[in-house]
Amino acid sequence: MTVRPRSVCDLIRGGLADTGVNAYDADVSSTNPTVEIDHSSLVPLHEQVAAAIRRAIADGEAGPGERLPPARDLAAVLGVNANTVFRALRTLREEKLVEFRRGRGVSVTGTGPQRSAVVTKARELVAMARQYGYRPEELTAIIEQVSVELS
Repeated sequence: MTVRPRSVCDLIRGGLADTGVNAYDADVSSTNPTVEIDHSSLVPLHEQVAAAIRRAIADGEAGPGERLPPARDLAAVLGVNANTVFRALRTLREEKLVEFRRGRGVSVTGTGPQRSAVVTKARELVAMARQYGYRPEELTAIIEQVSVELS
């Protein structure tokens, strides 16, 4: 019986936490919901994969110097071809979020996207919405509508 991690974050955290198997020596303690790749989306698969890894890094699932799981493992978890993951990793390398090391795999660099930047913008948006009299549920509806329009 093969046991697979449920998400990119599970793999980065140590993979098979529920099974007692520790495939990677990452000591990341936070949890994120399972990442799902939408095969019917207009957003290319490699961009969705890159976004999932980028978010895991931004959320602190993998810190500077930590190795990412092998691309084939990420592909299996995400339900995509390994070449799609490789393309996503090349994109992240161009953004200087990860680095490839011969014989050592892919590691997170010291610089990465900051979740705090998104939180800061969200706070600004909420403050502006309050200033204009929008209730939280109205703001949520606006964000969902804009998200659908941009998809």
